[in-house]
Amino acid sequence: MKIAVNTRMLLKNRMEGIGGYAHEVLRRLVEQHPEDEFIFFFDRPFDPVFCYGKNVTPVVLFPPARHPILFICWFEWSLANALEKWKPDVFLSPDNFLSLRTGIRTVLVTHDLAPAHYPGQLTCSQRWYYQFFLPKFNRRATNIIAVSDYTKSDIIRRYDIPPERIVVAGNGCRDIFVPLEGARQQEIREQFAAGQPYFFYAGAVHPRKNVHRLIEAFSQFKQATASPAKLLVAGRFAWKPGAVKAALENSGFRQDIHLLGYVEDEVLAALMASALACTYVSLFEGFGVPVLEAMHCEVPVITSNASALPEVAGPAALLVNPESVPDIAAAMQQLWERQDLGKQLVEQGRQQRACFSWEKTASIVYDTLLQAARD
Repeated sequence: MKIAVNTRMLLKNRMEGIGGYAHEVLRRLVEQHPEDEFIFFFDRPFDPVFCYGKNVTPVVLFPPARHPILFICWFEWSLANALEKWKPDVFLSPDNFLSLRTGIRTVLVTHDLAPAHYPGQLTCSQRWYYQFFLPKFNRRATNIIAVSDYTKSDIIRRYDIPPERIVVAGNGCRDIFVPLEGARQQEIREQFAAGQPYFFYAGAVHPRKNVHRLIEAFSQFKQATASPAKLLVAGRFAWKPGAVKAALENSGFRQDIHLLGYVEDEVLAALMASALACTYVSLFEGFGVPVLEAMHCEVPVITSNASALPEVAGPAALLVNPESVPDIAAAMQQLWERQDLGKQLVEQGRQQRACFSWEKTASIVYDTLLQAARD
């Protein structure tokens, strides 16, 4: 089978959720299926580390696509022409987008429909692009892979797509997320939190991630408990950070809140594994990878009762209303005051995390590619 793949999200040292999904799945597909030929389409010079085997042919297509106009140029011109030239049996696009101009059978991975739920958080050009193209992409796809049952239901409900065209293949967890011994945990706390326990958020900082309410809740928690605990936020400021900056300025505990910015993967894993709890109270997620990473690190989780997060967390988290600052603060106080509760969540996390793996995801993706190519 000849499989073409949109690999524009494979960026050395700059991969976030969608890029990580593509990396973990494609690496396994290439290694497990040497009988197949893979054509990887990049939108800029690529790192050879992403050519996972001799059965991969990398192709760079102009222009680099990180803007709605350039999206159209890349997907509907460069990519469509390349697919016509290479004539694959099937095309895999793991980043929510595809080409409408190609007749090649296409498997689309849809991670979420956040632009449809939160259009006000986009620029005018982004809002136009997503509102116009997302329905068309999902309706055009031969098969769709959703990363959660929630996302599958969202696609069906919004775009009236038959359920039999959609399969669910969630995320897995990278091997670097493992528990740490107590001495190593204390080293991390000394380095990043003045030796104190800390609540931990990992992810980009923008309005949908709800970091401003997390900061407000942490301030309420500190006021109620006089705890020495800190709050660590690891992630880049993506867009519209005004609410986060305002929450910081208004907090009476600014000295206990540390914005770490982007951190390398190994440091990120150590920070997660040394936390008092993972606090991931996003307003909307198609999956919620940090929740799974925390379970693999055997760290308690506080997360939202919204979108796909309860599905990923199962019984292994305290679920809160992400729009209620007191609700978030109360969960933090519960974990601070009840060690038995944290141990209970960790034990449940050991069982819940077994529901998700990259091996399972890669297998589902490959079966879907076979089905699309044969139908």
